[in-house]
Amino acid sequence: MASVKLATLVIRTLAKPISNQLKEQAQQHETFRKLCIGLAQWSYRTETRLRTSLLGESPKAVKPLNDTRAIQNGANTLAEAFLFGVAASIILAETWRSSRSQGRRRDLIDDQIADLTVKITELTKTVESLDEKFAENWEVLQNRNSEISRILSHVVEIGLRDSWSELEGTRVPASYTLPVISESAEDS
Repeated sequence: MASVKLATLVIRTLAKPISNQLKEQAQQHETFRKLCIGLAQWSYRTETRLRTSLLGESPKAVKPLNDTRAIQNGANTLAEAFLFGVAASIILAETWRSSRSQGRRRDLIDDQIADLTVKITELTKTVESLDEKFAENWEVLQNRNSEISRILSHVVEIGLRDSWSELEGTRVPASYTLPVISESAEDS
């Protein structure tokens, strides 16, 4: 950014001597002199007609400028037009650069938004999958809990009703026993 502003300053600084050079060339070269005289005479006639019509007077025949004055006015007009063109070009270039920079920034933000959207979609799917697994596990745990609760209720009922003597001769079903790990199974 600073280099662009520095370049703008350099161009403006160089434009002033170039416009002065245009004025000098108008004095020295015949074709350039004729161009300046024609431009100055046209500008003078137009300005005079506008001024008289704005004042409410009828336009009269406009007396032409002398050649020396016409060359100076034409050269000044060309120099000012050159400086204006340089300034306008700098403004347009800065506007173009700024819009291009904003376009890049917008593209970058759009890419980031697209990436975040994809990540959100993936995370949503993951959360839904985990939610399904949790629901399945929760159901299994509730079933186990109700089974254990039923067994404990049965044991407590038997213990309270008939005392523990009834249980002495009965075997606990195999489905409710924990497997016994022998020492030989642990070693292998």
